[in-house]
Amino acid sequence: MDYIDYYKILDVTKSASEAEIKKAYRKLARKYHPDLNPNEKEAEKKFKEINEANEVLGNAENRKKYDKYGKDWKHADEFEKAGYDPNQQQRYSGQQSSQDFSGFGGDFSESDFSDFFNSMYGSARSGRGQAKYRGQDFNAELQLDLASVYTTHKQSLTVNGKNIRITIPAGVENGQIIKIPGHGGPGANGGPNGDLYITFQIENHSAFKREGNNLYTETELDLYTAVLGGEIQVNTFDGKVKLKVSPETQTGTKVKLKGKGFPVYKKENQFGDLFITYKLKIPTGLSQKEKELFQQLSKIGSHE
Repeated sequence: MDYIDYYKILDVTKSASEAEIKKAYRKLARKYHPDLNPNEKEAEKKFKEINEANEVLGNAENRKKYDKYGKDWKHADEFEKAGYDPNQQQRYSGQQSSQDFSGFGGDFSESDFSDFFNSMYGSARSGRGQAKYRGQDFNAELQLDLASVYTTHKQSLTVNGKNIRITIPAGVENGQIIKIPGHGGPGANGGPNGDLYITFQIENHSAFKREGNNLYTETELDLYTAVLGGEIQVNTFDGKVKLKVSPETQTGTKVKLKGKGFPVYKKENQFGDLFITYKLKIPTGLSQKEKELFQQLSKIGSHE
């Protein structure tokens, strides 16, 4: 397996912070996402490389192993247990094709050292069979509209060139990460597949502001209903409802509609609340008669 420079793929330096790596990944993933580049093989290839780089550098533990072991980072745990130091191997194999290794009682060529290394650390060609290695975890982003996560639904997406169909539970939040077991990279030597981690990016184009499971919105209230009280229709996320308004309601008054908010994640038939703020609408285009009536009301009020 050839060495792949994941830092170069994400266009970051080796000293890049976790936040810088995340920012670079998101920028490139959006640019080369298959949905935005249909039937473009180069973009698809680039998208795979970007995801692979993020799977390594976006995980602190994986990044540490990669920085130390390079292309063999997946076998870091086995190397650590065996006490293998890659820097020591580099010293042994440099400059000369044959050197004296004190402590081993003889001269070893570079090929001899490879055989020795394999017998000690890598190939595990004993009666137990070859060592099994777990596949890489994959990371992907899925952009959805707020309305689409109001109900549980299925969606297809392409990850590393493969189409998979997943169920998205109602109530998923922006930035939430869910794990799809076994949909990461294939394991080696019969080892288990890695997992797929999906980060949800949820855009809100509605008239409602979401905070957790609660929703917030404003509705206009005409002057006459505000003063005398009455009944109005208001919008909720899943339709209109009738709402009683108390007499002498002030602008800025908030009312709560219990259970009319957003679904609670993985809690069937449980919802947050909807909070409505009344915004008083002053009438315009008054007739002469209406103006006279308001003037009379003004005079009555000033004598009280």
